[in-house]
Amino acid sequence: MKYLFINGKIYTQSVDRSIEEAVLVEDGLIQKLGTSKDLLDQSSSGAIIIDLEGKIMVPGFNDSHIHLLNYAYGLSKLDLGGAKNIPELIARGKKVIQNRKSGEDGWLSGRGLDQNILEENRIPNRWDLDQISTEVPIVFTRVCEHIVTVNSKALELCGINASTSQPEGGHIDQDEEGTPTGVLREAARYLVYERIPPANKAAIKSMLAEAAEVLSSYGLTSLQTDDIETFSDKDYEVIFEAYRELIDEGKLPLRIYKQCLLPSIERLQAFLDKGYNTGVGDGFFKIGPLKLLTDGTLGARTAYLNEPYADEPDNRGINVFTQDQLDELVMTAHQNDMQVLTHAIGDGAMDMCMDAMEKAQLAYPKDDPRFGIVHLQLTSQRNLERFKEQNIIAFAEPICINSDLYIVEDRIGAQRAKTAYNFRSLIDAGVHLTLSTDTPVDLFNPMKSIYVAVNRKDYNGHPEAGWRMDEALTVEQAVYAYTAESAYASFEEDVKGSIEPGKYADLVVLSEDIYQIDPNRIQDVAVEMTMMNGNIVYERSEVVN
Repeated sequence: MKYLFINGKIYTQSVDRSIEEAVLVEDGLIQKLGTSKDLLDQSSSGAIIIDLEGKIMVPGFNDSHIHLLNYAYGLSKLDLGGAKNIPELIARGKKVIQNRKSGEDGWLSGRGLDQNILEENRIPNRWDLDQISTEVPIVFTRVCEHIVTVNSKALELCGINASTSQPEGGHIDQDEEGTPTGVLREAARYLVYERIPPANKAAIKSMLAEAAEVLSSYGLTSLQTDDIETFSDKDYEVIFEAYRELIDEGKLPLRIYKQCLLPSIERLQAFLDKGYNTGVGDGFFKIGPLKLLTDGTLGARTAYLNEPYADEPDNRGINVFTQDQLDELVMTAHQNDMQVLTHAIGDGAMDMCMDAMEKAQLAYPKDDPRFGIVHLQLTSQRNLERFKEQNIIAFAEPICINSDLYIVEDRIGAQRAKTAYNFRSLIDAGVHLTLSTDTPVDLFNPMKSIYVAVNRKDYNGHPEAGWRMDEALTVEQAVYAYTAESAYASFEEDVKGSIEPGKYADLVVLSEDIYQIDPNRIQDVAVEMTMMNGNIVYERSEVVN
């Protein structure tokens, strides 16, 4: 198809940040940019002409770290978000079980639990969930996805009792008598996950297609997604096949760069032995980096810190790997031409990751390895400096400030908080910084991300003056990070991330000019149209003339 967009304000995100009026699209690529008059005169033959009527166009948004399949799978789970207290959670669970059809059994799974907004200010335990059912196994996942809580039936099925050893890189909470409370942190979660039956390929395809359609309506055209361990069988080949078949069937309006969670050296080596490494694939589905979870989260107090938590002085969080284990994984991937991306929220975890990346680069120097660290929330001053020194990409998640701004100083103290969430400082230092959401942990809506990045407020507009506005991004920086820099993070800056001739026609039309309106209104801006690979995959209203 051939499309000519005219009378717009096209923010190209090119190096010179040019703004154009018209763009010609054909055969899935951007062909020309210029004035409406010139392109109408030169290129309108056979084109579907779309009058933007002054609206703005930007490149398709590219979430640099998301869990698409986990989000899709979560749509079938009980939503625990917004619950005010534990009795409300119990009531929601009881309602689901009461409404089950005859013969319907299996696990009751819930997602979105956040103890910070519960009146009790604690994670529900096995005895709380036993009030829902003692016959149905129940697992509720915290919003950060790093803690689960289960009932007594689930503990029984999983063989977890007072004599169960603590798993490496995780923790089974116990009461004073050594009885498991049902709360499982970090690697301990897998004791439960491995007992939940996996989905088959047909179900996975259905989940992905439904979720992709939703994300497309928010202007997302590319995702860098970590989801190969979503199910207990951890069969990434089935997931890869599901993606490829959806693409072949024209049912996936998103480009996929696969972040590969392979947390053991045996699993990584087997993956590499199959011929997989970064870049294998095509413009629709491509293998990306080795992904490693090296610590937990702030909300769960499992992010690994160099010094103890201010509000829990005997706790520094959880480091999932020893330094030797992390070094071996990073070194092996790097040696075999696989990019490395690590989840690190605490400064202690970031030190470990940066040390491992430095060792790998010294042992096997590469011109452009594009190491990355995702989340990077509780940074020390030294962490910030090392991002630039080691040329590590910062996969930032400003949207998490929506909730974290209320707990960060309590967790780590005012002094350490001064170097936390310092995303503007990284950009000013010349660090490549992308935007990510970690969905389903946070919302995938790019307008929400940009709103928080620019205003440093929660979705309700608090605090009124913003939180640490010296670290706020400009709209220009936020959009560039969400498009051009995300393309850089996946080695694809030559084919997407900006609106320039020869690049993919992945385009988004917005209802208002986010560069010009009151920044406090950015989160309310809607997507009018999404185009991916030269095809209109979403329209909010009829704009074709």
